[in-house]
Amino acid sequence: MSEKNKQELQVAALKNGTVIDHIPSDKLFTVVALLGLQNSDSNITIGNNFESKKLGKKGIIKVADRFFTDEEISRLSVVAPNVKLNIIRDYEVVEKKQVLMPEELRGIVKCANPKCITNNEPMATLFHVIDKEHGILKCHYCEKEQSKEAIKLL
Repeated sequence: MSEKNKQELQVAALKNGTVIDHIPSDKLFTVVALLGLQNSDSNITIGNNFESKKLGKKGIIKVADRFFTDEEISRLSVVAPNVKLNIIRDYEVVEKKQVLMPEELRGIVKCANPKCITNNEPMATLFHVIDKEHGILKCHYCEKEQSKEAIKLL
């Protein structure tokens, strides 16, 4: 068996489901929480600190029999913008997706302005992504801007 094949066997094959790959190791469990996987009944494999040419170390999540919506996946763009998704059906990759930051983020990010209505009333936050390259978000309600490095997730 070649060295490459041995490395691929570090994580079991998936018959049907989704593989989330290229997750920065320090963001792996944030991704788990954002997708609500800790409450899932699906068979889930989580691997961390695998060697990666791009990231140095990376995490990977395999979720059996679950296919995520574009809205669920867009949540990941806030913490792991270069994540790759592989959709698996009958052990074959049938689709590959790149996570892209959407135009709007609803109910994901906390506004940094303590006087913002979203911090004082029971309502969902709404941010407009005004600079995807640098990850600059602007609150819809108070117009405070914040970078993705400084955000706090709800």
